[in-house]
Amino acid sequence: MTRQMTLVGFMQAGNVTVYSGSWRYPSADLGFLTMDYYTRIGKVLEEGKFDCVFFDDRLAMPGVYGDSVAEAVRYGARPVKLDLTAVLGGIIGATSRIGVGATYSTTYYQPYHVARTFATLDHLSGGRAAWNVVTSVNDSEAQNFGLSAAMDHDRRYDKADEFLQTVSALWDSWGDGALIMDKETGEFADPAKVHEINHKGEWFSVRGPLTVPRTPQGRPVILQAGSSGRGREFAAAWADMVFTGDPGLEVAQQHYREQKEQIAASGRNPDDVKILPMAYVVGGETQAIAEEKERLFLDAYVHPVASLALLSELLNYDFAKHDLDDVVTDEMMAASSGIRGLSMGVRKHLGREVTVRDLAAHRATLLQGPRFVGTATAVADQMEEWFNSGGCDGFVLAATHLPGAFEEFVRMVVPELQRRGVFRREYTGTTLREHLGIARPESQ
Repeated sequence: MTRQMTLVGFMQAGNVTVYSGSWRYPSADLGFLTMDYYTRIGKVLEEGKFDCVFFDDRLAMPGVYGDSVAEAVRYGARPVKLDLTAVLGGIIGATSRIGVGATYSTTYYQPYHVARTFATLDHLSGGRAAWNVVTSVNDSEAQNFGLSAAMDHDRRYDKADEFLQTVSALWDSWGDGALIMDKETGEFADPAKVHEINHKGEWFSVRGPLTVPRTPQGRPVILQAGSSGRGREFAAAWADMVFTGDPGLEVAQQHYREQKEQIAASGRNPDDVKILPMAYVVGGETQAIAEEKERLFLDAYVHPVASLALLSELLNYDFAKHDLDDVVTDEMMAASSGIRGLSMGVRKHLGREVTVRDLAAHRATLLQGPRFVGTATAVADQMEEWFNSGGCDGFVLAATHLPGAFEEFVRMVVPELQRRGVFRREYTGTTLREHLGIARPESQ
């Protein structure tokens, strides 16, 4: 079999995708407070033979803009974020093959809680669970958990390393074959194969063992999206799938090469880790139709204040201090390295001075990765170029609106990728690890 593309559907358990105007699209389903909304999308992606559907999350409303959540609430800039455990449970019950992933923070949760949650999901799904590991970055998240400000960047990753060590030990605290369940003898499990972990570290003290037996995948799949140097180190050590935000193919190729080298240096097989840029697909029956749809997505339905509310949260800088037509100054760029990088990219694209309005329009999607626009053939050409030229192992696809964007991709683009032999026609396994072609780890 030729090398196969990995496809992951990116979701939010709320009113928008990463595109802040998605809820306003005329055909967008606004049933995000119902289970049917999520199970329908899960079924669509499973029909398209996606490897996984995964949910991003934050633990606070955007509140940096104007030091208030008011504009995020007013314009629907991610004010709604449901608890993901319940959402994944519904999708698990409605599907049978697609992987299901959720974001849980190593900054504010506890290892035992996370280990038990994802072990349970892995059992109930028959081996399809994935955990997207994040270190929470916003002060507003910290303030929802009794702290005044977020932890320092590198210290967050120090804590995350110990968190993963502890969770992994808990997942391995039951050995394979520990369950006996002999009704005649009365022996339920082999105590020699169940052990305490007795972890004592800088951040956590956990006795164990876990109250959930070893799971179908051994350990749920680990997802991670750190882009900093420390984040890339963390991904090299722990991740099975790495999500990236590279804006162009040349940058992606360099990132892909460097990340794979880092994975090898950490003692792991680089082929066992999938590197996946996040991308939008805007498909149409003709190129003109697709381009008009893209224009509508980016211009017609996004309110600039909604984009700035999300951008303020992302960069920890209050853009409410400026008018939309203010030029981005050196002082503004000095206040946040993120503003400097973003404004330089927009300036290069526009060929002129950049205003706050330009930043809002450019970051309407909060997505730096590629945007594939066109007919099914044109989109497949672009995806295949990235895939076959050392840019990625597949894609995390973000939707412009739901469920239509995923329905169109499954109907139009998936058959073209299948025809070219770069994407599966049927699932050949039952677990997410089998979809990804990575081995089930042995218990330690």
